[in-house]
Amino acid sequence: MASKPPKGDPVQDAPQVAEAQHAAAGLPAIGHTLRVAQQQMGVRRTALTLLRVNQKDGFDCPGCAWPEPDHRHKAEFCENGAKAVAEEATLRRVTPDFFTAHPVADLATRSGYWLGQQGRLTHPMYLAEGAERYEPVSWERAFDIVAEEIEALDSPDESVFYTSGRTSNEAAFLYQLFARELGTNNLPDCSNMCHESSGSALTETIGVGKGSVLLEDLYKSDLIIVAGQNPGTNHPRMLSALEKAKNNGAKIITVNPLPEAGLERFKNPQTAQGMLKGTALTDLFLQIRLGGDQALFRLLNKLILETEGAVDKDFVREHTHGYEEFTEAARAADWDDTLTATGLERERIEEALRMVLASERTVVCWAMGLTQHKHAVPTIREIVNFLLLRGNIGRPGAGVCPVRGHSNVQGDRTMGIFERPAPAFLDALEKEFGFAPPRHHGLDVVRAIRALRDGKAKVFFAMGGNFVAASPDTEVTEAAMRKARLTVHVSTKLNRSHAVTGARALILPTLGRTERDLQGSGEQFVTVEDSMGMVHASRGRLEPAGKHLLSEPAIVCRLARRVLGSASHTPWEEFEKDYATVRDRIARVVPGFEDFNAKVAHPGGFTLPHAPRDERRFPTATGKANFTASPVEYPALPEGRLLLQTLRSHDQYNTTIYGLDDRYRGIKNGRRVVLVNPRDAADLGLAEGSYADLVSEWQDGVERRAPGFRIVHYPTARGCAAAYYPETNVLVPLDATADTSNTPASKSVVVRLEQSALD
Repeated sequence: MASKPPKGDPVQDAPQVAEAQHAAAGLPAIGHTLRVAQQQMGVRRTALTLLRVNQKDGFDCPGCAWPEPDHRHKAEFCENGAKAVAEEATLRRVTPDFFTAHPVADLATRSGYWLGQQGRLTHPMYLAEGAERYEPVSWERAFDIVAEEIEALDSPDESVFYTSGRTSNEAAFLYQLFARELGTNNLPDCSNMCHESSGSALTETIGVGKGSVLLEDLYKSDLIIVAGQNPGTNHPRMLSALEKAKNNGAKIITVNPLPEAGLERFKNPQTAQGMLKGTALTDLFLQIRLGGDQALFRLLNKLILETEGAVDKDFVREHTHGYEEFTEAARAADWDDTLTATGLERERIEEALRMVLASERTVVCWAMGLTQHKHAVPTIREIVNFLLLRGNIGRPGAGVCPVRGHSNVQGDRTMGIFERPAPAFLDALEKEFGFAPPRHHGLDVVRAIRALRDGKAKVFFAMGGNFVAASPDTEVTEAAMRKARLTVHVSTKLNRSHAVTGARALILPTLGRTERDLQGSGEQFVTVEDSMGMVHASRGRLEPAGKHLLSEPAIVCRLARRVLGSASHTPWEEFEKDYATVRDRIARVVPGFEDFNAKVAHPGGFTLPHAPRDERRFPTATGKANFTASPVEYPALPEGRLLLQTLRSHDQYNTTIYGLDDRYRGIKNGRRVVLVNPRDAADLGLAEGSYADLVSEWQDGVERRAPGFRIVHYPTARGCAAAYYPETNVLVPLDATADTSNTPASKSVVVRLEQSALD
C-alpha cells in the first residue's frame, strides 16, 4: 500500500556524510526506485504505470528531455524518471480540507520537500485579498478573477505568462496564442534560466538554436566530450547511450569541477553484466575550475591550428565565415593563462588534444555547468569553433549536443514560447489567425522579476513550474511576487510558489502526463519534443486525481474565451474539444510540422528538420557557419573566497525534492551541505563537520546569506565549492547574468564562508 505523507517537516540540521560512490545505477537504483514508487503509488499501480513510461503507446516521462531509442526496453525509465512519475501518479491528495488546516502563513514555513510530499491538488483554490487561507472556487469564478485583473491593467504588457518545460506542445501553442492575441510577448520560460545561452550561441553560429545530433550520432562517434553536465543524476538514461558508444569504440572526456559517479562507471540495470561489473565511461577526466571551459577550448583550438593537417580546410572554405579573425584570436591563446583559468595540468590538456586529433567524429555535450556563467555564450561559441575546425557539424557521429532538462522545454520554445519571437513566426501567426500580434520584445525571467519588483507588472500567470523556487535572488524574487495584484499557478502539486502570493492568488489543478484526457470529441493525446528534436505522442492512462481537474489546453481555451470574449475569432471551444484541430493549426504556422497529425500517428513520432545536420546548410545572417573571436573570460577569485556552483542532489529534479539524500555523493538526511576541497578548507580553517553561513559577494554590495551549511570535505576543483539549489538561489544576484542570454550566473558565485550560529 501507498504510505501517508509526512505530518511534520523533517529536521535537517545534522546531515550524515559517508564516502562518495564511484558507480551509478545497478541494484541500489532498482531498490530505491521500487521503494519510492510503492510509497507513492502502491504495488499494483506502480507496475501498471512504470511499464507505460516512454513507450510508443504510453506517456512521456515528465522528467528530463533525453530521447528514447527506437527499440524500447520494457522498463524504459531511470530512477529519477520513476520518482517523477511516482510523485505525479501518487495516491496522496491535497483537498480543500488541507487548506483549511494550513493557512498560507503555515505553508510559507514548510520546506519544498514537505509541500511536494502532500500529494495531488484536487480543486481550484482561491486566496482572496487579505485572506489567510485558500478556499475552493469554481472554475468559472476563477476565470472571472483572472479576467477582472487583466481588464484592470493599463496595458497587456503589465501581465506575465510564464511556462514550465512540462507543458505539452498543444498547450504551449495555445498559451502563446492567447498571450499574443491579448497583446503581449511577455512569455518567459524555464529556458531563460537554463539553456538560453545555448540557443543564443547556436543561433548565431550555426543558425539553429538546438543540438545537431541524434542518438545514432552518439553511437557512431569516436569521441564524446561531456562538459559541465552530470547525467548520472540529471539525465540518467543518457548513460545507456554513452555505454553503447563506448562498446562501439568511442572515447569519453569528462570536463567537470566535480567527479560524478555516473560518468565514472555505469551499472546498467538492464543487463547481467551491467549489474555485476558495469562499464567504465570516462577515459580522461579534466577537473576544471568553474568557468574555465572557454579558455580550455580556446587553447585546444590554437593547438589544432598548429597541428599539420588537423584542420578540415575544405569544410572551412566551403561552409564557414570569419575564419581569419578567429584564427588570429586563437593563436594568441597562452598556456600560462589557460592553466590559471582552468586549474588543469599541461599534461592533461595535451592528452585531451591527442584524443581530439585521433577522432574523426566528435560530439560535445553540455548542460548547466556551461550555460550559467557570465561568459556562457562565448564559451558555447568556442565549442562551435572547436567543432567547425575539423568539420564536426553536419556529418554522422559528430555535432553539438546541448542536453535539455525538462521534458518538453525545447518543444515549448518551438511552439512560440519566447519573449523575442522571430518576425517570420509572427507573420505566420498573423496569416493563420487574422490578428496582428505584438512585435516589440517582451520580458524574460529576470526582466519579469524586475518588472514585478518595480510595479510595472501586476498579473503573473504560471503554466506549471515553481517560479519562486527556481528563480535567482530568492528574497528579491519573493518580494517582487508579493507586489503583484494577482498570481496564478496551474499545478499538479503544491510547491513554494503557492505560499508566496500576490494580493490575490489562484491555484488551478491540472491533469498530469500519466492521466487520461477526455474531451468533447473523445480521448486526447498530446505531443512533446525531446532534446534532439524528435516529436512524439504522449497518452495518459490513469484516471485523473480528481473530478475537478482540467487539462492544460482546456484551461488555456476557457481562459481565452473569458478574457478575450467575442473580440476573438479564434475557435477556442473547438480547440478544447479536439486537440487534433490545434495540431492542424500548428502545422500551418511552425516549420517542420507540416502534416503534423499524420506524422505523429507513426509509432515513435518524427524528427524535425535541422538544416546544419541534414544538409550542411547554415541559416545564419552570413549564410554560413560562423567562427567567432570572443575575448577569453573566466571568473576572478578574491583571496579567501570560493567560487560556488549551485547543483542538484540525486534526490531531486529541478526544484522538486524527492528525498533528503544524495546517494552518489555520500550525503544522507539533509540538504544544507557545502562541498569544499580539503586543501581549501584547511587554508580557510573549515573543519569537516563544522557549520558555516554562505555569503555571496557582488558589485552591488548587498549581503546575501544562506545560513547553517555543514562543511563536507570533497574532491572539488581547487577554489571551487558546490551546494544544492533552491536553498542557495538566495545567493545568486538578480543582475548577475550571462551576457546576451540574460541567464542567471548560478555556476560562478563568489562566496565567503563565515562561522554559523549552529556551530
